[in-house]
Amino acid sequence: MVTEIETTWLQAGLLIMYSLALGLLLLFSLHRHVLVRLYYKHKDTPRTPKGSFSSLPRVTIQLPVYNEYYVVERLIRSVAQIDYPSELLEIQVLDDSTDETSNLAERVVKELQVDGQSAVYIHRDSREGFKAGALENGLKMAIGEYVAVFDADFLAPREFLHETIHYFTDEKVGMVQTRWGHLNRDYSLLTKVQSIFLDGHFVMEHGARSRAGLFFNFNGTAGIWRKSCIEDAGGWQHDTLTEDLDLSYRAQMKGWDFAFLEDVVSPAEVPVEMNAWKSQQFRWSKGSVQTARKLLGPVLRSSLTFRVKVEAVIALTANFSYLLMAMVALLIFPAVLSRLDFGWYRIFVVDLPLFFAATGAVSRFYIYSQREVYSDWKTRIKYIPCVLAIGMGISFNNARAVIEALVGHQSAFNRTPKYRVVNQEDKWSEKRYSVKKNVLSFLEVAIGLYFCWVIAYSIQNGVYFPVPFLILFCSGFFYVGWMSLFQGQWERLRVTSSKVETVPAD
Repeated sequence: MVTEIETTWLQAGLLIMYSLALGLLLLFSLHRHVLVRLYYKHKDTPRTPKGSFSSLPRVTIQLPVYNEYYVVERLIRSVAQIDYPSELLEIQVLDDSTDETSNLAERVVKELQVDGQSAVYIHRDSREGFKAGALENGLKMAIGEYVAVFDADFLAPREFLHETIHYFTDEKVGMVQTRWGHLNRDYSLLTKVQSIFLDGHFVMEHGARSRAGLFFNFNGTAGIWRKSCIEDAGGWQHDTLTEDLDLSYRAQMKGWDFAFLEDVVSPAEVPVEMNAWKSQQFRWSKGSVQTARKLLGPVLRSSLTFRVKVEAVIALTANFSYLLMAMVALLIFPAVLSRLDFGWYRIFVVDLPLFFAATGAVSRFYIYSQREVYSDWKTRIKYIPCVLAIGMGISFNNARAVIEALVGHQSAFNRTPKYRVVNQEDKWSEKRYSVKKNVLSFLEVAIGLYFCWVIAYSIQNGVYFPVPFLILFCSGFFYVGWMSLFQGQWERLRVTSSKVETVPAD
């Protein structure tokens, strides 16, 4: 039988774990505040090419694709429209597909060849090394001194090469990254939230780090590399799920400089399906922790300056925040119970500063990113509570990715399906490539319902302070879980209803 003393000790232990997780989460949140300060401190630092090429160099554009039937033709044709001398431009379609994508991609490449463009179709019978393997295989045959990469869900800006190539007149520059745009940003609440997440990453994180001389990473697409930089850094490696992050840090530790061009925008689709987004987030989270395991030692042992090392460590370990968030979600009810015993003084001394500092720093980070790139930014900040809630709701998904990476569990590179869904009338529910549901979605719904009960319990016992934060947890978990389970059915119902409405009356 558990004694009252044992119960008190257990309660105190859980409270300590909760406070520790919340405190560490606060540190990651406050780092967003530091990035905002860095961004504005260096905002006026000019980012212009050192010079311009008198004779333009050869460029290879690599298009790695795998079962991208709906978007592959759009991708190839957009790249073919890039303004650059055709005799200096090579297009490589690196196709690992196992479906009709292969026939479609090969046909489009042949059409470009007939038109006089240098385009090659390279098909592998296996996916060895996944995307990294395809890029490395293509690099062996690339004729360009510089190599750009575009994923299947992107559209290449016509002026992409003229906007980026001249930065390589500086012999130290190894990579130039452009900002991602969002073709279907206003398609749904989910796409709006994703767009805000990505804007924060590119505008504030990349903007601050690049201008302050800190490490930042190539994002796998919409960027261009100096071929010799890739080779000097050890080439594309496939021992992590984020080959782009891995190569970026290895290259910068070799002394190469990177440039980020905030004003050059490469538009892309964001996932419209919850399970597809969760799969993408899982891969990014797991890959970043795998890269941290691989490179933290070399970073710390390097001759880099202290400030660069600190920022690199924080960036590589940032996804641990999801594990901390999951812990806070699990321990918040024992913390609510403790307030019944510890009284209101603890709320004002500990909880208020922690909660408001954490959510305030993150909110400011995303609000400022919207202000920097959109003239109508004030209309977008109403989605910030949704950003916070969905960020909490996906914490179990990403925490699982972090744990798998920590224990060394290997998994395949599951690419994010694209459906060419841009406008409201575009449909996706009946298209192929959908991501399977998993048992975690049921847990997320259950956690959402659990938080409903915790909210009711807190109100009943007069503990009102945590209720707003509990509502964020509740709505976030319930939205993520419910959409994971039933979004497909909801979309099919919407499509059926729209068809019925368009049938003319007799």
